[in-house]
Amino acid sequence: MFDPFREPEALDDAQAFDVLSELEKNTPDEIRRQRAHFRLSIRARVTISSANASEMLKFRVQCVTGDLSNGGCRILSPVPLRVGDVYRLDFDREQLPLPLTFARCLRCSLVREDAFECGFTFFAPVTLPEEAARNAESLV
Repeated sequence: MFDPFREPEALDDAQAFDVLSELEKNTPDEIRRQRAHFRLSIRARVTISSANASEMLKFRVQCVTGDLSNGGCRILSPVPLRVGDVYRLDFDREQLPLPLTFARCLRCSLVREDAFECGFTFFAPVTLPEEAARNAESLV
């Protein structure tokens, strides 16, 4: 059982080597092969804010989706987002009719000085709109 108050354990040399070896295998082709869900390449505005009610109004940023699946999405953000944090994703309903969605940030990497690519996993699967699926390019 997860204990949030327990001090995290350091990796030993063998574990660290295994983690680095796994990271080396994370090529774009390998990542696509391991995806659990069908993905759509779709550009839609999304507003991201903190999932904590007490911080919801302190942080709000306008982003753009890169791709979307039932289980998560890839977003381009003008600011870096914290990996491991939970966010509220409010998609522009005119472009992408999805409900307010809660998601955990899995990764965030610098694309250029004013752009960050972020990967999210949804806490509950979403149903992709049929019209968006017909109009968008599918990714394997």
